[in-house]
Amino acid sequence: MPEGPTIVLMKEDLQKFVGEKVLEVIGSEIPENLDLKGEILKEIKTFGKQTYLIFDKIIFKVHLMMFGSYSLYERKDIDTLRLGLAFEDGGMYFYTCTIKVVDKSILEKINWEADIMSRKWNPEKTEETLKSQPKMMICDALMDQDIFSGVGNIIKNEALFRVGIHPESLVGNLTSKKLKDIIAEARNYGFDFKKWKKANVLKRHFQIYHKKLCPICGEEVIKKDTGKSRRTSFFCLRDQKLF
Repeated sequence: MPEGPTIVLMKEDLQKFVGEKVLEVIGSEIPENLDLKGEILKEIKTFGKQTYLIFDKIIFKVHLMMFGSYSLYERKDIDTLRLGLAFEDGGMYFYTCTIKVVDKSILEKINWEADIMSRKWNPEKTEETLKSQPKMMICDALMDQDIFSGVGNIIKNEALFRVGIHPESLVGNLTSKKLKDIIAEARNYGFDFKKWKKANVLKRHFQIYHKKLCPICGEEVIKKDTGKSRRTSFFCLRDQKLF
């Protein structure tokens, strides 16, 4: 599933169409009787792994899920096309994803401060939220989109390795410093992820994710489904402390 940094990069690609008029709408997820021809794409917003295409008439929420993708300028596989918007100078096309129409009030209810890629990110509020759930495993907390919107399994594993925390550590057992460290590192790694992804070198920078040996001590990396979410974690027993 694409993580927050990838969605931000997609927004940057799509941004060129903001302010442009729609010439054609196609795809299997278009509401019946919807006529967007001549409508202007007002704004694009992202929140974690979700993208909002905002028009006066309608707001589309795009979620790429596990295997979703997008293309610019020209259509690819029409059988998996969920939404396509053509403009004078190209278009945006979304495949194998979910497309939903949402009300404007949804945007007002979103906690933008929970998005690790947002300028509104609020680490202090995140710390308060974590402290209110002391028995939650940190691996579950990082994957909770209400707490760390945009964090996926790559960021979870790499950020925990950077700060030396075992994924099954309980939030309430972390020291104040370690709690602040992982909150900061989730965001830091998000922006490193974005930079490396844009340069097509992300996998070269993995230290623990899908690795066999720890780059610090050389010990075998443990691969285990952890937490209530049962998402795969990669960690080193020597260099990541269990709190």
